[in-house]
Amino acid sequence: MNQLLSRARVRSMATTLAVSLTLTLAAAAGCDSRQEPRVPSVRDKLRESHIYDQPKLRIGVSATSPLMGQRNVDGTFAGFDIEIARYIASSLSYEGAERVDFVALTTEERIPALQSGQVDLVVASFSMTEEREKLVQFAGPYLVTTPEVLVPTRLKDKIRTLEDLADPKYKVCVSGGSTTETELRGHDVPVVVVMEVGHCVDGIREGRYHAVASDETMLAGYRYQYPNEFEIVNMPFGTSELLAIGVPIGDPALRDLVAFFLQKSYLQGRKTGSSPWQSAYNRTLGGWLGVERTQPQPLDVPDLVDFDERAPRR
Repeated sequence: MNQLLSRARVRSMATTLAVSLTLTLAAAAGCDSRQEPRVPSVRDKLRESHIYDQPKLRIGVSATSPLMGQRNVDGTFAGFDIEIARYIASSLSYEGAERVDFVALTTEERIPALQSGQVDLVVASFSMTEEREKLVQFAGPYLVTTPEVLVPTRLKDKIRTLEDLADPKYKVCVSGGSTTETELRGHDVPVVVVMEVGHCVDGIREGRYHAVASDETMLAGYRYQYPNEFEIVNMPFGTSELLAIGVPIGDPALRDLVAFFLQKSYLQGRKTGSSPWQSAYNRTLGGWLGVERTQPQPLDVPDLVDFDERAPRR
C-alpha cells in the first residue's frame, strides 16, 4: 500500500512539473510573439537583389535630352537624371565610372530594356502610370512635372491653347510611347510620332513641324540649348507626371533599396536644406524651370537599417 502511495505521489509531482513547464514555455512563446520582427538591413536587401555581386551596375538613360540626360562629345553623360542615377549607384556601392555603365535608351526602349535584363535600372524621365506598373516597378517619385508645349518664337503668339494645337494646319510632334502622346490623343489633337523629343526639335528647326509636346523638364533642356529659337507655352493639358526610377518587376528588393535611398536624400533635404537631390537640381534644371523646388517624398519606402547603423528603437 505504501509503495502504491509513493508511486502515486511521484506521478502527481511529475504531472505538476510537466504542466508547469508547459505553461512556462507557452508564456515564453507569448513574449517572443510580442517582440517586433527584426528590421532588415541594406545588406540583406542587396543579397536578395539580382545585382548582388555584379561587377557593374547598368543604368538606362537618355542620351539626347539636354539638362536631363545627354551624351557629351567625349562620351560622358550629363544632366539631372544622370546625377540622380550616380547618387543611387553610389548608395548601392557602385562608385566611379568603372563601376557604372550608362546605356542610352529611347523612350520606347525603356520598358523592354528592363524586361530583357539589358539594364538594371532606368533613370530617364520615366513617369509612373498604372499601365506601366503592370510591366515594371517604380521607386519614387523623384520629380513632379507637367506636360507643356515648345513652339518656335515666330509662332509663340499663334499657338497658345489646345484649340490652336488641334488646328490641322499645325503639325504637333511627340515621342512614341510617351504619356504626352496619350494625353494629346485624348484631347483630339493629331500628333506626329517620332522616336525622340530631340527629333521633334530638329524637325521644327527644319520646318517640318510646328510644335513639340513633352514634360516641362525635357522642353526646358531644348529651351536651354536654343534660347533664342523657342518658347515654352504654358498649356496644361494633362495631369502632373511623377518621374520615378524603373526597376525590373521581378526584383522587389532592388526597388526597396532605390526607394530607401531616395527617401534618405529627401529626409536630408528636409532637415538641412541641402541634399544630393537639391545639388543635382541646382546644377541642372534649377536655372531654367524658373521655380524653386524641393524633392518630393517617395512612396512605399521600406524600413531598413542603413549599412552600419543600428536598428532604430520604436
